[in-house]
Amino acid sequence: MKISIKLGMWFFFCILVIEIFSMFFLHNNLVHSQVHQELGSLQARGNSHRSVLEINSDSATLHHIGLMESHTDTEVVITNTTGDVLLSSSKLNQSMRTILNKPIDNLPRNGRVLQSDWQKEQYIATVTAFNKGGEKAGYVYMFKNTDEVQKLISQLNKHFLLASVLILLFMIITIFFLSKALTKPLISMKEATKKLSKGDFSVTLPPPSRDELGELAQSIQTLANDLNYLKQERNEFLASISHELRTPLTYIKGYADIAKRKELAESDRDKYLDIIQEEADHVSRLLKELFDLAKLDQNTFSISKQKVNLSDFLQSILEKVLPAFNEKKILFKLECSRNLTFDLDPIRFEQVLLNLLDNNLKYSKENTCVHIKVFEGNEAIHMVITDQGIGIPEKDLPHIFDRLYRVDKSRSRATGGFGLGLAIVKELVEAHGGEISAESEAGKGTCFKIFLNK
Repeated sequence: MKISIKLGMWFFFCILVIEIFSMFFLHNNLVHSQVHQELGSLQARGNSHRSVLEINSDSATLHHIGLMESHTDTEVVITNTTGDVLLSSSKLNQSMRTILNKPIDNLPRNGRVLQSDWQKEQYIATVTAFNKGGEKAGYVYMFKNTDEVQKLISQLNKHFLLASVLILLFMIITIFFLSKALTKPLISMKEATKKLSKGDFSVTLPPPSRDELGELAQSIQTLANDLNYLKQERNEFLASISHELRTPLTYIKGYADIAKRKELAESDRDKYLDIIQEEADHVSRLLKELFDLAKLDQNTFSISKQKVNLSDFLQSILEKVLPAFNEKKILFKLECSRNLTFDLDPIRFEQVLLNLLDNNLKYSKENTCVHIKVFEGNEAIHMVITDQGIGIPEKDLPHIFDRLYRVDKSRSRATGGFGLGLAIVKELVEAHGGEISAESEAGKGTCFKIFLNK
């Protein structure tokens, strides 16, 4: 069963129960109020006759009272204290006599209701005593046929029935549109998840509302965008790997075919074999970096931390790279406190710094400077590596840590990189519980910032 039907039925059931109880309560209160009003009116009419009789109770007055009541929907019976009937506005029947025979004890001044059952009895009735000369002289009985009350209640019931039908109809229409409105985003999300399960990540959901459904829609949209990005990344990754492998393998195959020629001079053969070896090394380095990334993804590599004096550690790295920097006439500056220590894996972190410094070397011009500054602050170690190289364009900066992403779209082999180095750097820094970011301006240089929590 569809969720819109389930939701609509649930709303319908809940509101129907509320309506039934509300209508029942309201109906009972209105009926009770109406009957009470009729009894009060009947009692007030009897009190009015009592006041007249206490002023004058002769036959003319009695006749006048009888005449008044004969033109209304009520009946009056006046008796003396012994029960003799002095006046009756209509012929007495058995129901009226039964009421007249009811005992009257401790009758208050404003009278009393003698018969209030409008559903089973023929009459509702009240009684009021009237006095003469300070002595009780008789009683005024007021009667009203319950047919009139029942007609009134019947009319009330019809109105209630009509109101209930209209409310029910309005409720059904409202619930139908409400359930549709509530389930429409859910249906959209269901269709979106179907597309995602089939590998179609081009999902676009309508603008989310500011509620739980909106948050869910936003999460699905974010998931779709991420999966679409990952799909594109995977395709680009495979295309890049194919390209990186195809080029050296083409060289290897081509020069191997040439080197096999018998008439080829020995010097040329050696030259071609050197090219083959160079391309083989190129493939070997690529596979090594891919293997390192695979181990990082699968968490099969280990981080063996130990307390390291950062000044000595960085000085040892400086000694390894300094000849290459000197050859290119690039000044190398190191700024680090002698007493600064930190727990890290020296082998893995050396790989991080060598990758970054290799980038500094490749993309810096002669007579520029590379500066490493290390300092402690806010319970963390900060490493800032700055160069004065060619910089990174603003549009490429957010993607430099992506795998196989290279700012040099021509894939020039002159720089020798595969676009994997910075991806490995990011994984290794995060494995140490740190963060790495980059700031750059094209033509002015690049700054890498490493943040390591202590």
